[in-house]
Amino acid sequence: MTKYLKAFISYEGIQRVERFQFPEAALREALLNAIAHKDYSSGIPIQISVYADKIIFWNEGTLPENWTVENLKQKHASRPFNPSISTAFFRTGYIEQWGRGTIRIINECINYGLSAPTFNYDFASVMLEIRQKEIAMSEKNVGENAKKMSEKVSEKVSEKVLSLIVVNADITTAELAKKLGISTKTIERALTKLKKENRIKRIGGRKEGIWQVIV
Repeated sequence: MTKYLKAFISYEGIQRVERFQFPEAALREALLNAIAHKDYSSGIPIQISVYADKIIFWNEGTLPENWTVENLKQKHASRPFNPSISTAFFRTGYIEQWGRGTIRIINECINYGLSAPTFNYDFASVMLEIRQKEIAMSEKNVGENAKKMSEKVSEKVSEKVLSLIVVNADITTAELAKKLGISTKTIERALTKLKKENRIKRIGGRKEGIWQVIV
């Protein structure tokens, strides 16, 4: 989750929210499934391929006799390729129900707003693909949300600066920064914004002048 996947950043109030392309619960279930069903007589490792818009789990192994990928998409009996591993996972709480792993992966993806993942089977290996939906639009929305949040923060700072100027027309940039607990550069941007909006003006010099609030 932290090394290979990209999180989209948005904000709820002042809280930063990270949303990854794929649901963590689905990835967890896919990994446990791959470990429990791998054919360990082969030296080929489980392979996880991460792309900008999809993630693929490839595993050496076979489905139970007469099974197809359609069986994985509906309620089915539990027939793990490695019963001992599956039992260990169940007893330690890594899996909660037998025969529900693939269905949970599908449900987690759909609940996350993605399309249902696809399963492919070629009689020697199983491949699971989880694909991100409308990644470009998500990035656009995140950018718009970040811009709106920045504008809201700027507006709040400007209002606080204005309220202090009303009380004390002699107040300096350094004093404003100290009272509000923010940098002088942020204060200067707020003052510039207020002047552009014709809400305040400076009378006199920078050191000996005063602020005038324009009603």
